[in-house]
Amino acid sequence: MEKLGAINHEYQALTQELLTRMMPSEAGESILGDMKESLRRGAEALASNPQLLYGAQMRLAQDQMRLWQQTAQTFYGDAEPGETIIEPERSDRRFRDEAWQNEPFYRYIMQQYLLSVRTMNELIEGIDNLTDKQKGSLEFYARQYMSAMAPTNFVTTNPEVMRRTLETKGQNLIDGLQRLREDLANSAEGLNVAMTDREAFRIGDNIAVTPGDVVYENELIQLIQYRPTTEKTFKTPLLVIPPWINKYYILDLRQDNSLMKWLVDQGHTVFLISWRNPGVEQRDITWADYMQLGPIAAMEAIEKACGEKSVNLLSYCVGGTLAASTVAYLTSTRRGRKVRSVTYMATLQDFRDPGEIGVFLSEAALEGIDRQLEADGYLDGRIMAFSFNLLREKDLFWSFYINNYLKGEAPAAFDLLYWNTDGTNLPAGTHGWYLRNMYLENRLVEPGGIELDGVKIDLRKISTPSYFISAKEDHIAKWNSTYYGTQLPKGPVTFVLGGSGHIAGIVNPPSKNKYGYWTNDELPNSADQWFENATFNEGSWWPHWQKWMTDNGYADTSKQVPARQPGEGELNIIEPAPGRYVRQTIPEVLGHLTPGEDDE
Repeated sequence: MEKLGAINHEYQALTQELLTRMMPSEAGESILGDMKESLRRGAEALASNPQLLYGAQMRLAQDQMRLWQQTAQTFYGDAEPGETIIEPERSDRRFRDEAWQNEPFYRYIMQQYLLSVRTMNELIEGIDNLTDKQKGSLEFYARQYMSAMAPTNFVTTNPEVMRRTLETKGQNLIDGLQRLREDLANSAEGLNVAMTDREAFRIGDNIAVTPGDVVYENELIQLIQYRPTTEKTFKTPLLVIPPWINKYYILDLRQDNSLMKWLVDQGHTVFLISWRNPGVEQRDITWADYMQLGPIAAMEAIEKACGEKSVNLLSYCVGGTLAASTVAYLTSTRRGRKVRSVTYMATLQDFRDPGEIGVFLSEAALEGIDRQLEADGYLDGRIMAFSFNLLREKDLFWSFYINNYLKGEAPAAFDLLYWNTDGTNLPAGTHGWYLRNMYLENRLVEPGGIELDGVKIDLRKISTPSYFISAKEDHIAKWNSTYYGTQLPKGPVTFVLGGSGHIAGIVNPPSKNKYGYWTNDELPNSADQWFENATFNEGSWWPHWQKWMTDNGYADTSKQVPARQPGEGELNIIEPAPGRYVRQTIPEVLGHLTPGEDDE
């Protein structure tokens, strides 16, 4: 009775928390409306094709009858469990517990669920009177619904949860409800499930620890100069432009997988932009401001620090989109030689096919997001994180939902997932413009389609040598979409395809000897054609990039200089790396915490 009372108490507290969140934001309301419209179109399309609907229903009914007969025989002891009517995919980790195969009850509900999923997929696949974008939206929302309705997500239909509940006499449910309330309190909209033990990591202590110093800062960036580990370094400095949707230290998590440490060890003088976590005060910062206060200001600071008028650029994700904009801007203002080479890691420039994230970016959805940005002055980074997690909902949402809230387990310590939950806000002046001009209207690829500080830019005029590295399983920047960017500049282009996804495919140190990468010196119009004639190479793409830099003289082995220490030039050291900006959390920026409170 005591446990039941505790469960009831936590449940009532949770209900009160949910009641305070009943009204969605403008952005949430617009996406919900878009989802309803997508489902309505799907229903109308099915109604206009009764033959498709009838055929799918008949097959489902026949399979359900076979399943019922098989299960009834097993229950009454007339037969051993035979072959399943339908099996989960080998990659589906939800049904790995032995009970799903050995116990008739769980075996039955698993197959009923899988039959329903198969029928839903067949119906959507058979629809032929929707546009590709409409069909993609319908597939996405239907998948979210079916993933949410999986029997693994409920106490009584998950054998692992039921065993845990009996073993702990319900304590797992009490603990889970408490964790659910805590996560709701730390969420902006939707539910940001805790993915890792946040107490296990401290920025600058056991992550983001490559030695360096902040040598320049403005309203938007801190510029880190890393301390050299070689006696001599390449004459041309390397400027790293990370994304600002997340924090830079994905490139410097641990010493054994830190791209920053590896670059320093190869003899580069490495500078890195650490973006500010913006709040209401930064609401009016624009894409042009990100360019001027970001890479252009950093290049001017590097010239003071090293005396060098040109740099090599290494950019990642949206940082790469900004890098392309910046190089085009410098080209149009006759300063293109300030960049000797530019590298784009998992970067979209042509947004004609952005992948499933485009589901959230219809005209109606963007209008709601614009209204929300106007009201708040920023987009809460936790909303963005929730949206990205839904692109891989089974692994990045429901698996943690089950472990945290149903099993009552505390999440394990994992630095990558700590980074994934340490988000940043996005200023209104930049984010709405970026979504509309890039994702919705794809204006960056149009000659003069984007104007920055009065200058119309054209990616086709860029003569700067460029290196594209994408990831084969990337669900955020699809590789065959990033490939479109290779067709734009007039300068020499190299395209390399790494294995794995958006993070692991990029952060792939040579010491791990994992994933491999594909190369092809030709750049046909079609990404598929490029891949057909590509050569697979074992190991990390990092050494291939380094060889590209040195073979072409962008990092000139014949013009090395004594290693440069931070503070030796005209710039004084402000503070040790990783600096203040990267430590700013969303609750701190929004005034929900005092500085450092979330780390105590």
